[in-house]
Amino acid sequence: MKLTNARIVGDDASALVDVTLAEGRISAIEPHRHAADAAGDTAADRDAAHHASADGDTVDLDGRWIMPGLWDQHVHSSMWAQQSQRLDLSHTTSATEVAVTLATSVLPQSDGIIVGQGFRDALWPDQPTRALLDSAVSDIAVVLVSGDLHACWLNSLALERFGFYDHPTGFLREEEAFAVGSALSRVEPEVLDNWIHAGAREAASRGVVGIVDLEMTWEFENWQRRMLHGFDLFRVRVGVYPRFLERAISEGLATGQRLAPLLEVGPFKIITDGSLNTRTAYCVESYPGEAENRGVLNIPTDELIEWIRTASGAGLSPAVHAIGDDANTLALDAFEAVGCRGRIEHAQLLSATDLPRFAALGIAASVQPEHAMDDRDVADALWPGRNDRSIALRALLDAGAELLMGSDAPVAPLDPWAAIASAVSRSRDGREPWHPEQCITVAEALQASVQSSIAVGEVADIVVTRKNPLDCSGDELRSMRVDATILDGRFTHNEL
Repeated sequence: MKLTNARIVGDDASALVDVTLAEGRISAIEPHRHAADAAGDTAADRDAAHHASADGDTVDLDGRWIMPGLWDQHVHSSMWAQQSQRLDLSHTTSATEVAVTLATSVLPQSDGIIVGQGFRDALWPDQPTRALLDSAVSDIAVVLVSGDLHACWLNSLALERFGFYDHPTGFLREEEAFAVGSALSRVEPEVLDNWIHAGAREAASRGVVGIVDLEMTWEFENWQRRMLHGFDLFRVRVGVYPRFLERAISEGLATGQRLAPLLEVGPFKIITDGSLNTRTAYCVESYPGEAENRGVLNIPTDELIEWIRTASGAGLSPAVHAIGDDANTLALDAFEAVGCRGRIEHAQLLSATDLPRFAALGIAASVQPEHAMDDRDVADALWPGRNDRSIALRALLDAGAELLMGSDAPVAPLDPWAAIASAVSRSRDGREPWHPEQCITVAEALQASVQSSIAVGEVADIVVTRKNPLDCSGDELRSMRVDATILDGRFTHNEL
């Protein structure tokens, strides 16, 4: 395939080029041959060019912009795919409103369970209880998953079904919530695969060419099945969690290892603390009104060191979930003790003294800029005087850190343009920018969202846009039209 009459994002806007793709790679980039330059062509030359275009071998981009394909570095694939099948609770502002929504809505069921998703209870004026859920729905099991995935709210029938018979409130956090969430992800393979395929088509329409799948289950066989059955919409790097580490090592899996043309082994993922909305992110200071609560440290530092040492020694690069500032310090301490490279997932609240440690230790910050927009009011309330250090992208880059951007889908939409817009503007929905001193440039946000470049020899993963992203505002980036997405030299989305 040849893409003609194109502009490369980041290059001279007046320079038009022709890009040749062959065997999944960019094989040539040449100055575009304008019509005037072809005036001396013979009729046979012009006829051959016409037939090449008609056959689809040559695509005239008419001055559109091309850039490397976009990656989402943090996705929970099964939960993301199931989100569209669940009752949306993201609009709710109280426990009572959730109960009213349940009592007055047409409720989707799966395997005899009503599942809702997306509530954020940190600023609610009332408490979520099993009795309140029972008052709304008592004859069917109800499981409501929080927007950050770190909590679940169950009614009495659901508590019985998942083995929490005597739980006083029905509100589960961290490991208990993860166990319920993983059980909910056990959908019939063909059904789940259809949902994932539908979501992947939408992702491809937003320029996505790859994801890092950090679903909490063993996902290798699932992705191998999908790809054997024809899934070819983006690349997938699959993560490994501690309970599967021994199996991964015994099977000889190592980060970067290719298992299929679009499937690779991803990082070793370990969760050290909770989340902001659930008030379980592990912090130096306690949460307001909760003098004894600094959050939850799921993994003591000495155990974290051993997990990292074992995984990295086997060739699995560690990815450590850390949201609170103390959790991030302890994660960096563990990386330093082992002496290996890796990444920290979220890096949401950071101490000033830890900023230069990312670069010094070779640790990438895997961040989700949309969380800054979702969490701004909660951070103002729960991290007062500290929220200037929340999702501190500018400070991380200035300290030399490598940024990797993603969504944490379904916590935020699997849409890299939304993440880019939030990173650049720190604004959404017409609100004033939140800590604009932490904004980064469009070029920096794009660099954190790609894994290749437009250069000869690079993979032919390309996004085509009508606008130059470097000239766009935050709102324009958020609504960016993607005219085409090319993966491995072929279209996965085409509106040219």
